[in-house]
Amino acid sequence: MKHLGKVHDFLGIHITKPNNMYFLSQKQYAIKLLQQANMLHSKPISNPTCTKLPLNFPTEELLSDPNFYRQITGSLQYLTLTRPDIAYSVNQLSQNMHDPQLQHAYLLKRLLRYIKGTLEFGLPITRTNLALKSFSDADWAGDPITRKSTSGYCSFLGDTLISWTVKKQHTVARSSTESEYRALAALTSDIIWIRRLLNEFGIQQDYPTDLYCDNTSAIALANNPVFQARSKHIEIDQKFVRDHIHNNNINLLPITTIDQVADIFTKALSTPRFQFLRSKLTITPDPSVCRGLLEQNDM
Repeated sequence: MKHLGKVHDFLGIHITKPNNMYFLSQKQYAIKLLQQANMLHSKPISNPTCTKLPLNFPTEELLSDPNFYRQITGSLQYLTLTRPDIAYSVNQLSQNMHDPQLQHAYLLKRLLRYIKGTLEFGLPITRTNLALKSFSDADWAGDPITRKSTSGYCSFLGDTLISWTVKKQHTVARSSTESEYRALAALTSDIIWIRRLLNEFGIQQDYPTDLYCDNTSAIALANNPVFQARSKHIEIDQKFVRDHIHNNNINLLPITTIDQVADIFTKALSTPRFQFLRSKLTITPDPSVCRGLLEQNDM
C-alpha cells in the first residue's frame, strides 16, 4: 500500500474539499458522454423529463440507433452515482433498451441537454450530525402499458444523502396503499442494512430511524395490530414493517406530499417542483467553481 496524498479522483469521480466539506462530481465523465452523442454544444434545458410528451417526435439519427441508445443509457447509469436527480430519467430509459422508439430517443436527448446545463452539479458530503432519516414514495400504476408502480426512496445521514433507489415494482398493485407499502417494505430492508453498517463503523443507532411517508393509509396499516382480510395480499410486507416498528428500528412518520423528497424518484415533475426537490436532495453546483466565477466577476 502507498500513501498517495489527499484524494482528488476515484474511478471517474472528482473529489474536492471546499469549505470543510467534500464534493463529489463527474463532470469529465459527463462531457465524454455528450461528446459521444455529438451534444457537447447543445442548448441546455432545466428539466430532464416532461409531464406531457409531444404528438410528433423529431428523428434523431444517432440517438435512435438501438445499439447507440443502449450504450449511452448504460453509461448514464454510472453517472447517477453522484447525480441522483437524473435517477428517475435513467430508470425510464433503461426500461426500453430492448426496443427503443422515437419517444425514447427524444427523452434521451432531453436528459443529455439537461446534463449539459448542469455539468458542475454534484453531491456534497457535509460534516453534520449522524442521525439517519429516510423518505419513501411510490407512483401507483404509473406505467401506462403494464400499470406497474414505481418505488422511490432515499436516506440521509445528517444532511448528507447516502442512499437512493428508483425501481419498478415486480407486480401490479391493486391500490395506492399497496404500492406505497411495497416501497415502505423495500426501504425498511435498506434501512436495516445501513443501520448494521453504521454500527460496524462504531456509529451506534440506539434510536429508531425516522421514515417519512405521505400515504396515511399505509401508515395506518403499518400501525394497526388487527390485520384486515382486504389487505391479505400484502401480509408479508405488513408484518415485516410492523416487526421493525415494534423493535424500534424504524419510526414511521407522516409527511406532506409537498415536502416528500422521494417524489423526485417516482414521476416526471414540472420544472419548479423538480428544482425544489433537487435542492432538497442537496444536489448543487460545485461550490469551488461558483466561488471562482464570483471572484472573476468581482475583478
